[in-house]
Amino acid sequence: MKHRAGPRGEAVHSRTPLPRLSLSLLGGFDLRYSDRSVSLPSSAERLVAFLALHGGSPNRSFVAGTLWPDASEYRAAGSLRSSLWRVRRVDRPVVESSATQLWLSPAVRVDLHELKEIIRKALDGQPELRRNEAARLLALADLLPGWYEEWVLLERERLRQLRLHALECLCERLIEGRRFGLAVEAGMAAVSEEPLRESPHRVLMRAHLAEGNASEAIREYRRYRQLLNDELGLNPSPEMEDLLKPLAAR
Repeated sequence: MKHRAGPRGEAVHSRTPLPRLSLSLLGGFDLRYSDRSVSLPSSAERLVAFLALHGGSPNRSFVAGTLWPDASEYRAAGSLRSSLWRVRRVDRPVVESSATQLWLSPAVRVDLHELKEIIRKALDGQPELRRNEAARLLALADLLPGWYEEWVLLERERLRQLRLHALECLCERLIEGRRFGLAVEAGMAAVSEEPLRESPHRVLMRAHLAEGNASEAIREYRRYRQLLNDELGLNPSPEMEDLLKPLAAR
């Protein structure tokens, strides 16, 4: 805290904002303090990531049992204490605790939480996303790539499904707003995330058709039909084929 003289010479306190702690989980684990990357041992990284993914204030024994499933209860508790000690060496609190519970400090900004808020806005049909929010949604990055613990895999798949639905909703809203270029980009991002899923291809076709690009819609349909037949021996649904019926009528 700094001091300066007021108009009558009295001391006036001015607070200097503390450097922020930020945690990235998308594209890889990266904890930063004052724009400097903070190095943590693997066990401590997993503790921080677990608390960021699960939220709330889980019981210590639950955290220890999940992170060290093959260890005895006594050894898992010891590993948890060791990881906590290492995390607490960071200049500002990252993990807070009571005698029985743990939680991520509210001072830590988490990119995953911000992305989930954008997804919620897209799915709730709120007013159009801001440009930077749409860009965050379009930037596909895996949750903690290279981490294969069950608790990570479950959250990774949950996020993937949520993001797919949000991209489809965003594409639909952009079509309604006649912002066809961004609508196509959102549709293509959803297709790239899950090529065998039909609904992203349908919404991408609708974007092409709304823009008047019938040839692009037909090309997208044929591409998906070939992929689906090669991979699963199936054909597109009647709903997808119906999108092209007006073209046949013409």
